[in-house]
Amino acid sequence: MRALVQRVASASVEVEGCMVSQIGPGLLVLVGLHGSDIDSDADYICRKVLNMRLFPNEKNGKAWDQNVMQKHYEVLLVSQFTLYGILKGNKPDFHVAMPPQNAKIFYASLVDKFRRSYNVDAIKDGVFGAMMKVHLVNDGPVTMQLDSSGPSESPNEAPYDEP
Repeated sequence: MRALVQRVASASVEVEGCMVSQIGPGLLVLVGLHGSDIDSDADYICRKVLNMRLFPNEKNGKAWDQNVMQKHYEVLLVSQFTLYGILKGNKPDFHVAMPPQNAKIFYASLVDKFRRSYNVDAIKDGVFGAMMKVHLVNDGPVTMQLDSSGPSESPNEAPYDEP
C-alpha cells in the first residue's frame, strides 16, 4: 500500500460539480492499493499516518512535534490507483494495482480502520472509482510518501512504531 500524505490548510473533493468532502487543517492522504496488499498493510498505513509528527507544537516551539490527532485536525482519504502506475514507454500501466472489485472493499475497510482509530467525524473520504477533482491548500508544503513494505524503510527502522 502506498500513501502520499500532504499537510494541508484545507482540502476538498468534488465529483460531477458537487462537493462530497472537505476538511480544514489536517492531512490529505492519496491512497494506492497494490494487488498483494493485506490487512497488515492497512494497519501499518493507518498507524503511521495518524502518528506522523508533521505539525508544530506552539507551546514548546518544536516544528515537527505533533500528529494530526494531537492537533484535533481532520484527515481526507482519497483512493488513487495511479500511485501504482508504471510507465511502459509513454503509456501508464496499472497492472500491479489492486483490481477495482477487490480494491473497493479493501479501501472501504481502510477508511473504517481510520475512523475506528481516531474520530469518525474527523475522517473524510472521496468517492471510490469516481473522477474526482481534489482541491488543496498545501501547508508548508509538506508531502511524505509511505509504503507499507519495501525499500522505503531504512534497515535501522523497526517495521512498526509504538503508538
